[in-house]
Amino acid sequence: MFGPARVTALGFLLLIMLGTFLLMLPFSTEGSQWTPPLHAFFTATSAVSLTGLIVKDTGTYWTPFGQVVIITLIQLGGLGIMSLASLSGMLLTGRISLKARRSTAAESRPIAGGIRRTLLFTFLATLVCEAAVAVLLALRLHFAHGVPVLRAMWEGVFHAISAFNNAGFSTYSDNMIGFSADAWILLPLAFALIVGGLGYPMLAEIVRRIRGRIKLALRGRAPRVHHMSITARMTLVGTAILLFGGMAFFLVAEWSGVLADMPFGTKLLNSFFMSASPRTAGFNAIDYGHVHSITLLASDILMFIGGGSAGTAGGVKVTTTCVLVAAMAAEFLGREDTTIGKRRLPHSITRQALALTVAGMAVVMFGVGALVVLNPQFSTDQITFEVLSAFATVGLSTGITANLTAPSQIILCFIMYLGRVGPTTLVAALAARTLTRHYRYPVERPFIG
Repeated sequence: MFGPARVTALGFLLLIMLGTFLLMLPFSTEGSQWTPPLHAFFTATSAVSLTGLIVKDTGTYWTPFGQVVIITLIQLGGLGIMSLASLSGMLLTGRISLKARRSTAAESRPIAGGIRRTLLFTFLATLVCEAAVAVLLALRLHFAHGVPVLRAMWEGVFHAISAFNNAGFSTYSDNMIGFSADAWILLPLAFALIVGGLGYPMLAEIVRRIRGRIKLALRGRAPRVHHMSITARMTLVGTAILLFGGMAFFLVAEWSGVLADMPFGTKLLNSFFMSASPRTAGFNAIDYGHVHSITLLASDILMFIGGGSAGTAGGVKVTTTCVLVAAMAAEFLGREDTTIGKRRLPHSITRQALALTVAGMAVVMFGVGALVVLNPQFSTDQITFEVLSAFATVGLSTGITANLTAPSQIILCFIMYLGRVGPTTLVAALAARTLTRHYRYPVERPFIG
């Protein structure tokens, strides 16, 4: 039987194949020539997986038709992964009953209504955010940078969709480097990629709270005090720590580096963008080929952690990291239970977080090892950055992607696909899986460390 996780994984694969075929066509390229299958396959995989790594320049190699294909793949990939992740979250939090998981009763009206509301909210949140950012970008490009109206509208739409879906594709050859001093370009992009990376549970809870407060205000009642869900608290706090902690780190690390010639305000802007983008999107306003090794290492960590659950960001997710940190804290403090915000976490959640993280590390280690052997001309730092960018579906690069060997690019495609579909599919499988044994083995404690 094909569950939603398998259907989504297969659907993504079919979407990649369709995108590959369309991008191979002569009218997809400016030279009106057939695109080599590997280049088309790599671009389609990068778009569907919401990564942003490229082997051909998006703005100069692809025609408007080719760019429409790419942005459509991004939009479908983003909506698909958010929908699957949202339903997986409903399974994990018990909003779909065990009976509903196991039987066709899941198609009954109450359950179907909940699923429809979930998917409808996902679609509406996506379209509203993308439309708002597209308008801001188009206006700025036209009035401040002299881009013709129609071109500004298209670039606004393209970059808004790319940002909200955390894809990092850009029609500009230097990505956002040309706008490194323009806050009216970088901040809307940062807003879109952060909101898209927060995930469905966080967005839904914010909307519910705002709607509830408006209703109470209209009735003349005082707003009620409700604690946020544990998922929302972990996502918000974790995101804030990573965002502003990363910003401070990059500001110090690159003060006399790539940020050296910028005014103080522009340094703040770019360090903020450098902190927001590696966890999610892959837009770059600075050249990562010229940053310090410590900056690459910090970016590696941010990429591996990623964004919020049930969103368009990649990585192992902020909540997964918070659970592991809480579990380590409980162990160091000698506590029996893992707790966050006066809430006790089930042991199964800790095991799932550990399984997801270890699986991710294994994929990254395999990728780094393979690419180091296949590409001895590049440093281990560069290879690690590239592989983590692929696994976390970020899209940042030090500029080596197009120069990797063909087998290396195929491996990156495999890692991008796993990085996008793998974690969510694993969580969905764990959510739908219930195994109860009527016996337990004896306890024996092995040596640790």
